[in-house]
Amino acid sequence: MTAELSAGPLAGVRVVELAGIGPGPFAAMMLADLGADVVRVDRVSDVAPDAFGTPHPDLLNRGRRSIGVDLKSADGREVVLTLVCAADVLIEGFRPGVTERLGLAPTDCHAVNPALVYGRMTGWGQHGPYAPYAGHDIDYLAVTGALHGIGRPGAPPVPPLNLLGDFGGGGMMLALGVVSALYAVRGGASGQVVDAAIVDGVAVLSTQIHALRQLGMWQDPRGVNLLDGGAPFYDTYECADGRFLAVGALEPRFYDELVRRTGFPLPPDEALDRTDPTNWPALRTAWARLFRSRSRDEWAALLTTSDACVAPVLDWAEAPHDPHLATRGTFVVRDGVVQPAPAPRFSGTPTSVRRPPPWPGEHTDEVLAEVGYHPDRVARLRAAGAIG
Repeated sequence: MTAELSAGPLAGVRVVELAGIGPGPFAAMMLADLGADVVRVDRVSDVAPDAFGTPHPDLLNRGRRSIGVDLKSADGREVVLTLVCAADVLIEGFRPGVTERLGLAPTDCHAVNPALVYGRMTGWGQHGPYAPYAGHDIDYLAVTGALHGIGRPGAPPVPPLNLLGDFGGGGMMLALGVVSALYAVRGGASGQVVDAAIVDGVAVLSTQIHALRQLGMWQDPRGVNLLDGGAPFYDTYECADGRFLAVGALEPRFYDELVRRTGFPLPPDEALDRTDPTNWPALRTAWARLFRSRSRDEWAALLTTSDACVAPVLDWAEAPHDPHLATRGTFVVRDGVVQPAPAPRFSGTPTSVRRPPPWPGEHTDEVLAEVGYHPDRVARLRAAGAIG
């Protein structure tokens, strides 16, 4: 293994990922970005040898190797259990009961590797009335209350992409759970199951909102509160060129800086008391009129490098070129593809995008050789359709 591939705080950790979509692959990507050796077990039917040697376009699969396995065959199950014997972690994102039917349940895996951390990624969790059924990010946000709170007054709730559920409440929580369980194993504990449910993760992410409600500082109607776009000093505004500016001048001194730099308000608008919510509609109208007087980038040049707490709303193509993000290397280029860099950053064990996304089955022979499979045996398994 090269020095580049061995770097990162999770160097030496071995992960088996049963291929899925969304939050499970994101968790595996996080572990790979941090230095873990992740082997993704893809379906035999997805193996396309003609594509080997070129990066797969799905960036969520970066940083790992792939083998093609028929999980429904006895030989395929044996292959995965052989990998599990040498692994620290297994990640799966099937509906509850699927790996049990495949013979790859936690009990099956712990029988061959008692120290294994078995990470399970679902939307509803492993038990409960909804557990057997399909769902998506929007459904998980809906039942936790989070979706109710996102949107404008009197308008329907707005899905916040799938960042809050799939990736924040799902994949990130699974990655944290896996690392925590690994820490326990390194301290002498046995392996265990990490049940990461998106509904649980989103509920945890909304703890502050529940706290504000208890303190009487949050109203249940959406779009009328301090952090949900209700306050005119925490919202987005259209500029003269049709692009937008994000304003987050919550604290009085930051709001004062915003007022000073912009010359707010334009005549004949008034600088009303912002602490009185009854003034918010008039203040919003006044700020909107002011921000429409210049282009987004003109406002950004005036306000971004100040304590006014203002930033331009950049689109996906613009974001990597923002001067702050460019200076920090928040986006990197790997194999000609611009993509987010690994995060967070470590002073002593730096992370990097170590491998491009693999094509399914691209490393089958390589990985099986590492766990002791003779080439003749690999050939027999491939001829039988157990691997690809």
